[in-house]
Amino acid sequence: MVNIKITKGVDIKLTGEAEKVLVSVDMPDTVVVKPPDFEGLTPKLTVKAGDNVKAGSVLFYDKNNDQVKFTAPISGEIAEIVRGAKRRILEVRILADKEIQFEEFQKGDPNSMSKDQIVDNLLKSGVWPFIRQRPFSSIANPSDTPKAIFISCFDTNPLAPDSDFVLHSKGDNFQKGLDAISKLTEGKVHLNINPEIKVSKVFSNSKGVQINNVTGPHPAGNVGVQIHHIDPINKGDIVWYLSPQDVLTVGALFAEGKFDASRIVALTGSSVKNPKYVKSYVGTAITKIVKDNVEAGNQRYISGNVLSGSKISSDGYLGFYDAQITVIPEGDEPEFMGWMAPGLDKMSVSRTFLSWLMPSKKYTLTTNLRGEERAYVMTGQYEQVFPMDIYPMHLIKAIMVGDIELMENLGIYEVAPEDFALCEFVCTSKMDVQEIVREGIEMVREG
Repeated sequence: MVNIKITKGVDIKLTGEAEKVLVSVDMPDTVVVKPPDFEGLTPKLTVKAGDNVKAGSVLFYDKNNDQVKFTAPISGEIAEIVRGAKRRILEVRILADKEIQFEEFQKGDPNSMSKDQIVDNLLKSGVWPFIRQRPFSSIANPSDTPKAIFISCFDTNPLAPDSDFVLHSKGDNFQKGLDAISKLTEGKVHLNINPEIKVSKVFSNSKGVQINNVTGPHPAGNVGVQIHHIDPINKGDIVWYLSPQDVLTVGALFAEGKFDASRIVALTGSSVKNPKYVKSYVGTAITKIVKDNVEAGNQRYISGNVLSGSKISSDGYLGFYDAQITVIPEGDEPEFMGWMAPGLDKMSVSRTFLSWLMPSKKYTLTTNLRGEERAYVMTGQYEQVFPMDIYPMHLIKAIMVGDIELMENLGIYEVAPEDFALCEFVCTSKMDVQEIVREGIEMVREG
């Protein structure tokens, strides 16, 4: 066991946490799989509008690696192939059946199967894309062997789902998923927990893994931070990672022989009347989840959390890797005196307001940036919230000038955009830091 204490960072406490109650909603009308959710993917379609598919039927595959297939989360009819500029595929929409029909895949005990059999089953079923890698935060290459696999069992992002609640009574499938995953590496499978919060018995009773204690403020729950402190990535190294619900999907494949794309989703945010947990599916339309449960007015709908999630419409779709929907006010109304106006309801990490005197207070924040892009100068703000042995502002500037060698020397292989979300939050210059990091990662990948 490794014990890690993160000291740099900040917990952003917001109103709108989901009550630990699981409710059922009607089957969504449509579900989508969005190729843009997968970094570096060039999709090749295998279906067309009007085709009927089952859960687990192939929709498209990676043109650069045809082993990696993307399958339907539910059964139904292909309603539409949504394309963007230059005919880029943006969405494959499926009109859902009332009752899901499944493709059949191999099931059995992963402990008695070879690595090749496990990889083949994960690839054919479309479960493989849940396994991602660092560097690049992209889908893992099945031809590689990672030096370790990481699973972060807690999420420190604002209003994030509670893993203990989500995985309650699902220990058998979780263990079966771990048994399969452990066959994919010659190194360790790291299961990282936070002993300062309630730890699920599903995690503490897990076998065949190394359980590590990681404590501290956000971003302690980010898998990138955990990798950096437990088994850092150097040039040429590969580490894979999954979320706890991804592990359940792997376990269900070997337990039942089907692609179970169900997800427990947390509906959160200050604009939600009754924040709650809902059982739904990967890529689900959020319409029925948010129906009659959001305040009137101009609201921002986010697939994921407020720091690194994606903006969607009120009738949009859940992202492939997301298990959270957040709704907060847009904040587009004028404010007298702007940021200069005092107030006890304003949060600040720089002590501009009095929020530092009330560390437990929860805030109702909007999307208002309280300023516009300014000169990009050294402030030391990033270093206060960035818990890696990396110079964040130097790395950002290296990306901005396109110096790949300098990027490599400054740690580009260890990071992903989400690791810089707090830097973006505290940035006086109002820079799109996460977007810059993504551009840098693409430069290195293509270079």
